[in-house]
Amino acid sequence: MKITDTSDLWWKSAVVYCLDVETFLDSDGDGIGDLQGLAQRIDYLAQLGVTCLWLMPFYPTPDRDDGYDISDFYGVDPRLGTHGDLVEVIRTARDRGMRVIVDLVVNHTSDRHPWFLAAKRSVNSPYRAYYVWRDDAPPKGQKNAVFPGQADGIWEKDEKSGQWYLHSFYEHQPDLNVANPKVRDEIAKVIGFWLQLGISGFRVDAVPFLLEAPPGAVIPDPHELLRDIRRFLQRRSSEAILLGEVNLPYAEQVEYFGGDAGDELTMQFDFVGMQAFYLSLVRRDPAPLIDALTSRPSLGAEVQWANFLRNHDELTLDKLTDSERQEVFDALAPDERQRVFGRGITRRVPPMLEGDPRRIRMAYSLLFTLPGTPVLFYGEEIGMGENVDIEGRESVRTPMQWSADRNGGFSDAAPSRLVARPPADGYAPQHVNVASQLEDRGSQLHFIRDLVSRYRISPELGWGEFEVIDQPARALLVHSLRADVGRVIALHNFSEVPVETSFRLADEPEGTTLVDLLEAARLTLGPGGAVELEVPAYGYRWLRVSRPGDGRVT
Repeated sequence: MKITDTSDLWWKSAVVYCLDVETFLDSDGDGIGDLQGLAQRIDYLAQLGVTCLWLMPFYPTPDRDDGYDISDFYGVDPRLGTHGDLVEVIRTARDRGMRVIVDLVVNHTSDRHPWFLAAKRSVNSPYRAYYVWRDDAPPKGQKNAVFPGQADGIWEKDEKSGQWYLHSFYEHQPDLNVANPKVRDEIAKVIGFWLQLGISGFRVDAVPFLLEAPPGAVIPDPHELLRDIRRFLQRRSSEAILLGEVNLPYAEQVEYFGGDAGDELTMQFDFVGMQAFYLSLVRRDPAPLIDALTSRPSLGAEVQWANFLRNHDELTLDKLTDSERQEVFDALAPDERQRVFGRGITRRVPPMLEGDPRRIRMAYSLLFTLPGTPVLFYGEEIGMGENVDIEGRESVRTPMQWSADRNGGFSDAAPSRLVARPPADGYAPQHVNVASQLEDRGSQLHFIRDLVSRYRISPELGWGEFEVIDQPARALLVHSLRADVGRVIALHNFSEVPVETSFRLADEPEGTTLVDLLEAARLTLGPGGAVELEVPAYGYRWLRVSRPGDGRVT
């Protein structure tokens, strides 16, 4: 690779920041965040170092599933603003060096969507075939795998016609029939519309469900839909990406990249690695994470893994064994109320780690040095916690905490009118907020800024070939990321005690030094490339390999 390749394949060294417009900043005092409020905070995001802004659904919605029940794929929820407001956000973000991607939620619609309303009016409606129906009653006892205990099965009866419609998610979210060419055309038009407004790609929701053939239908190659979308996307915008939510084992995820051709999803979240990371945290042993990372399949140059510690859903642990999941539950979510669906945790990272700044910072240091692209969920940069009084997944979807003022500076509205209440415990805005951390050079906010800035000048972290370096300390993960532009060695101590280690970089030339990117320090390699150093309890080091004459400013 050349350094100039990083602008073509921009997503491989991006810093992605996910936010929900309605919980970010309220500009008009109605208790709901809006696009004008987001525009006011673009400079904050630019200062943080964000290069890709991921907007959760902002479309018109009955809002029964936090906006993922969409009633108009082309609209903007009037509570949040207008198309003009959105274009202002996109334009301002682009000026500050940020691209914008948005959620593409086309597995289903809201039951208030005009297509579904038309489909229900008559079995002869052309929109009837936009959805999946059956004449006979579904088998009794069917479970809903996505929302066990909250959604009743996957078929709902339409009383007027006596038929049943499919809903993989909630009963108010009827599945679209992707076997219908007209539905596929509609999906393409939606994509084209948002690209025309300046969007740089899409986070594609629930991809395996999107490609699943409806009962009774035959789709010779379901992945052809993804290939069609990717081809259309690149015809309309060569820089646009598809970031897919595919919570499957690695071997199956390869198919969603498009195999060797790499012609389907551009990026995928690494759910397997994320879950292994938490198991490693709990055991204070990086072995589970190492096993996951070394079992990742080899990918082509133009596709990428997206790494994350937290997102807007429950922290799923479904890829762990029952005993491993219980081990993580016992350590990080000991109260049953902190768990959901029997597989996930409803907490943010700092409370899970009992507020220990050493463990929290080690976790985020590792996030930025894992092979792939880091994704942050809003508020992680200041160490926000969840609202324990809100049940389920929504506990982490509280308003951004800007200051210690009323409502955390999110809104001037009465607290009773807020879209969600901020936490009232030790993670309340009085204790955790942007304003106070801006003034504190030792804060979590400044720490994340430092990580982002070092990451952005180290493209080998996003592009490099991953290698675990053998060394004697069991609690220590030492890995290398090597690309044509350079090499970084990262060390992370998972234990509560300092660790001494030694290893060799035997393939590096004489005179090579290791430059610490987080501290003002430089190490000289010993004979045969020997390295000896100590890593503090829950400590971390980023060491750039500086070879004689490489010409790099370190």
